[in-house]
Amino acid sequence: MQTENNIKIPRGEYPRPQFVRESWMSLNGEWDFSFGTNTFDRKIIVPYVYQSSRSGIGLNDVCDVVWYRKRFELPEEMKGKRILLHFGAVDYFCQVWVNDHHLMTHEGGHISFEMEITNAALEGENVITVMVQDRVEDLEMPRGKQFWREESEGIFYTRTTGIWQSVWLEAVNEGYLDHVFITPDLDHMMAEFQYEIRGVRQAQLKTQISFEGCEMASLTVETEREEGSFSVLLDQQILKNWNFQEELAWTPENPRLFDVTFTLLVDGKEIDKAVSYFGMRKISVENGRFLLNNRPYFQKLLLDQGYWRESLLTAPKDRDFVKDIELAKSMGFNGVRKHQKIEDPRFLYHADKMGFLVWGEIAAAYVYSRKYVRRITTEWIDEILRDYNHPCIVVWTPLNESWGVPNIKDNLEQQSHSAAMIYLTKSLDTTRPVISNDGWEHTCTDLLTIHDYEWRREVLEERYSNLENILKLCTGGRPLFANGWEYKGQPILITEFGGISYKKDETEGWGYSNAVSDEDFAKRYNNVIAPLLNSPYVQGFCYTELTDVEQEINGLLTYDREPKVSVETIREINEGRWSDN
Repeated sequence: MQTENNIKIPRGEYPRPQFVRESWMSLNGEWDFSFGTNTFDRKIIVPYVYQSSRSGIGLNDVCDVVWYRKRFELPEEMKGKRILLHFGAVDYFCQVWVNDHHLMTHEGGHISFEMEITNAALEGENVITVMVQDRVEDLEMPRGKQFWREESEGIFYTRTTGIWQSVWLEAVNEGYLDHVFITPDLDHMMAEFQYEIRGVRQAQLKTQISFEGCEMASLTVETEREEGSFSVLLDQQILKNWNFQEELAWTPENPRLFDVTFTLLVDGKEIDKAVSYFGMRKISVENGRFLLNNRPYFQKLLLDQGYWRESLLTAPKDRDFVKDIELAKSMGFNGVRKHQKIEDPRFLYHADKMGFLVWGEIAAAYVYSRKYVRRITTEWIDEILRDYNHPCIVVWTPLNESWGVPNIKDNLEQQSHSAAMIYLTKSLDTTRPVISNDGWEHTCTDLLTIHDYEWRREVLEERYSNLENILKLCTGGRPLFANGWEYKGQPILITEFGGISYKKDETEGWGYSNAVSDEDFAKRYNNVIAPLLNSPYVQGFCYTELTDVEQEINGLLTYDREPKVSVETIREINEGRWSDN
């Protein structure tokens, strides 16, 4: 963690661990702040929003406009270079000034963005000013679980307004590597690299790939344009030392990663260096089966809202991401569906390193319009491009439960939007399956996903023992497919179910069914898990949910991440080894 005057900077770890440079500076910590107008009469701790206690403010008052100001000086090693200013996420609409120079207007509350501030930066003190607008009543805005009323209620939670992920500076030379998309090719033991560079056209890009300290490949390409691509074949002689599928392919059980160093040179002189990694893994759907590395793989996921009591959508510490993954894996889960949230890249990094599947999702809006389509499409594209390289992401989910498309069952315009999101996603990423509308009223989906909060074991056993029964389901009062669309043999997964409430602390709340003791909870949990494990048609599930969130007390963990029952008991049930006798 970086320090400032010997004081630890909150969330001061490197914000973009998939593409690392040495020259950077965190701007997290104390900023000037004000509500409504730029009086800056308060202080706030960034990257926590004013609604959270970690921010130092902790007010839930509705305010559509807030202002931020930060003073900083560039360190000596950054002077004379191009300076990039990065924001992890700012909810929802913002304008940014540096030393009174207006540099950017950005719309979209959940995705990273950057700008160059070189020409606006001064030798001594610099001032960043940010105006954020977050209209509480705007239901065409992708907002996820953030409630538009003052108090949380039902399935909706406290709002997030303003800066909620890290702010940081990065120094680069006149010419630098902007980004690289890495596509592994498991079948041919290759990796494809698509790169973009800035500030120089003719250069050499050197790529070095290693595995556990052993060099696997090294290739230098001559660049004639600011973008290009090349493929690298891993060293066949070295590969003979490993069983490729078992020891080198990325899985949750064996999360092996290849390290990559990119060096950009001009006339043999290094002008930029960045360190990255990738996982050699393949996701595919063949003959109605979901495959990981060409083998059927049963997904045992948790619905993960990504909220914390003291900091809302922002993890209090980087270690809290690790703790959530450790607890989930200890209970026998191999991944999460990140629900209604584009997660911090630090979480994805830890999922890559620790072996944890992630379904990428975007926050929904609730009113369909052309404005909504423009907004969600733009931010969805940015999410796919930012997170493309993470091996942990195995599925994309642009829509959920017909939120934002409430009339999709019969409305051709909304059906077209759903289909367009599928094909748009595939135009950017052909390596992952895409779900058209998670839960029901699907269009051209790669997976048939079902939300079913039935809690009676005998009903679930009957329901999922027969394909005809499954396809007739109308959970939530909605059919599995929108009119004009039909099942075509896609893998079937139950992606929301359970939701058993169990009060273990002072929090009052609700669930879809209620347990009264540890023994009762274990039995109820087994009653909803066992029918899915025993079904010949179900290829995975996503239990609701990892933790309690505000008034929802249906987590396997409390809001403070304490297991409600023994993690060993949950694991035994997930593995089909538990008995209530």
